[in-house]
Amino acid sequence: MSQATLDDDELFDEAASEMREDVEASLAEAKDALPEADAVWDVEADNTLGVLNALKGALDTGDAEEHLRDAKKWFAMGKKADAFEDADDLEADIAELEELFDDIVEAHEQVGELTATIPELRGALEDAAEESEDDEDDE
Repeated sequence: MSQATLDDDELFDEAASEMREDVEASLAEAKDALPEADAVWDVEADNTLGVLNALKGALDTGDAEEHLRDAKKWFAMGKKADAFEDADDLEADIAELEELFDDIVEAHEQVGELTATIPELRGALEDAAEESEDDEDDE
């Protein structure tokens, strides 16, 4: 069918269908870009700092944020244009993924803080132990 024979409703329906597919594809790509559960849970390292660095790396969201943003952008455009017959499922999927993404980002930040704190804490504990040994030697 040539484009000249399509009426506006058919074109709109086709565009709406493509827009929904774009949202669904972006959501799928965002989910695929999220860290794997086993990568977050199973970490091998020789010490606490190694574990924290491995966990921090495992919590990297990669391109997930960009894909989620694309999904939200196409969804917002489609919803504003009233292009979706039923947008509730897409809206719920976006909200669920957004919440998970926020949790991962928060965990990543917390691990980053611990990664910076643990070496300082170790140094302070070593200093305290040395001071305690010095005090005992003085007695």
